[in-house]
Amino acid sequence: MSSLEKIALFIDGSNLYATSKALGFDIDFRRLLGEFQSRGALLRAFYYTTVIEDQEFSSIRPLIDWLDYNGYTVVTKLTKEYVDATTGRRKVKGSMDVDLAVTAMELAEHVDQIVLFSGDGDFRSLVEALQRRGVRVTVVSTLSTQPPMIADDLRRQTDVFIDLAELKPKVGRDPADRPRELRQPPQFLTRGSINRGDRVE
Repeated sequence: MSSLEKIALFIDGSNLYATSKALGFDIDFRRLLGEFQSRGALLRAFYYTTVIEDQEFSSIRPLIDWLDYNGYTVVTKLTKEYVDATTGRRKVKGSMDVDLAVTAMELAEHVDQIVLFSGDGDFRSLVEALQRRGVRVTVVSTLSTQPPMIADDLRRQTDVFIDLAELKPKVGRDPADRPRELRQPPQFLTRGSINRGDRVE
């Protein structure tokens, strides 16, 4: 692979979290960035996640803040809460799929390769559209869980499939080694709760 190949990372935050949890390890985001910087000219690394507006402090906040300060472009969206008409239960609705797809299409003419961290089958048409524009698409998810975390049609559409389990030695961290403030499973970030002075090392 040419060291001049222009690469952009698109991370579906909740999907990557669920996949790494299913495989029994945490992502070391500093090492993740380093791994893909070594594969070419990394132009952007986007991290997408939804946030709940009225929730108090959330354990994902330190992660989002750290990513924002350490080379990632963090994109968040407020979730919408509604009452399910059939069950009467309160539910939360929110997806970053469209936001991720729009940015990927906008960036397509500037990159050679897009690396998508998600197994969501909804992204198959995005992958196909990027390929029509001459962009090579790599998808990172896993087949090592039961059931697999990647939709079969997405895996078949992609140019290169990387099993996250194979990346573990390069980008993984044992859950026991994570910083104390990140040991709780991520929830969602409250709007306005990021203090720019806060850093997570």
